[in-house]
Amino acid sequence: MKRAFKYRFHPTDAQAAELSRTFGCVRKVYNLALQARTEAWTLRQERVNYNATSALLTRWKKTEDLTFLNDVSSVPLQQALRHLQVAFTNFFAKRAKYPAFKSKKRSRRSAEYSSSAFRWRDGRLTLAKMAEPLDMAEPLDIVWSRPLPDGATPSTVTVSQDAAGRWFVSLLCDDVIEQTQATGAVGIDAGLEHLLTLSTGEKITNPRHERADRERLAKAQRNLAKKAKDSKNREKARLKVARVHARITDRRHDHLHKLTTRLVRENQTIVIEDLTVRTMVTNHSLARAISDAAWRQFRTLLEYKAGWHGRNLVVVDRWFPSSKLCSACGARTERMPLNVRSWTCRCGTTHDRDVNAARNILAEGLSVTACGGGVRPQRANVRTGLSPAKQETQRATAGIPRR
Repeated sequence: MKRAFKYRFHPTDAQAAELSRTFGCVRKVYNLALQARTEAWTLRQERVNYNATSALLTRWKKTEDLTFLNDVSSVPLQQALRHLQVAFTNFFAKRAKYPAFKSKKRSRRSAEYSSSAFRWRDGRLTLAKMAEPLDMAEPLDIVWSRPLPDGATPSTVTVSQDAAGRWFVSLLCDDVIEQTQATGAVGIDAGLEHLLTLSTGEKITNPRHERADRERLAKAQRNLAKKAKDSKNREKARLKVARVHARITDRRHDHLHKLTTRLVRENQTIVIEDLTVRTMVTNHSLARAISDAAWRQFRTLLEYKAGWHGRNLVVVDRWFPSSKLCSACGARTERMPLNVRSWTCRCGTTHDRDVNAARNILAEGLSVTACGGGVRPQRANVRTGLSPAKQETQRATAGIPRR
């Protein structure tokens, strides 16, 4: 399968200047093509595809105002047009919104090179237009934090720069994922007090990375607010804010990657709950905590890693009353306020709220798998049974103080 390997690198001043010019040209071409396609449809009801925009790019390069497009490699510019075509394809298929123009300050700075625009030899990567001829160009100074697969040759190279000023290169290579055997099954209940609660009884602490750096972030943001607009001091202050955000993001990604890798390696069947994070973050009392927990990202990582290793990932219905059911006898309680963290069923079994919910999620997922399903349909008649995370959101919305 194709797999991307991302590394940091440290460009020379000349390389940084050339890549910055390439980023700007990629953004310019993307915006010009988007404007041309929009005007063609709005004014003339005419559809413009990738081939037409590629011909437009040739004409743009010959105009006096856009001659600077000839100073950078043509491959990233063509790739930008292909990305725009994919964006329109997703829009017409109703998978995404209408493509938006790229902003100089807010858009991701990146450029994609196909095999004709870079040279890979003996672990050294050289990009086109860094020097003429290509053999004379200086290779990128890449920090090899992990090795590439044996004998791997990149088919595509993507160079990017994040808001904190760090440079990254992503190498798309063929890779073989080693398959391992696993027989276990686990149900997972997401929360805020504990990031995850497993049906085995294990509770994984929520590291709260954003809260740990909240004071540092607030100080950097106050300092940024005092700087004059478009000044050099403001740019320095903006970089400090971006570095704090990057530190939080990196730590969160690292924790989730290690956690999802462990779950996938240890279990053949993994059952999770279908949480509507986009709706839940509209609650301003819990939006920051929910965003910091990164439940959506956890699910995304779990999905593609389960596919890699041949695991069964089952997503149960979001309205399944996991907290209200007794995992021992199946009895359902009428009310389960959030402040009730443990309760005793009429059958005499005492439950930890989160562990009981995780066990119910596992049982529901296994029953769905036995019926040949993967995602259980939503059921309107049990919408009063909310998971602990959704109950906490509903409770805060109603103005009830948290405990």
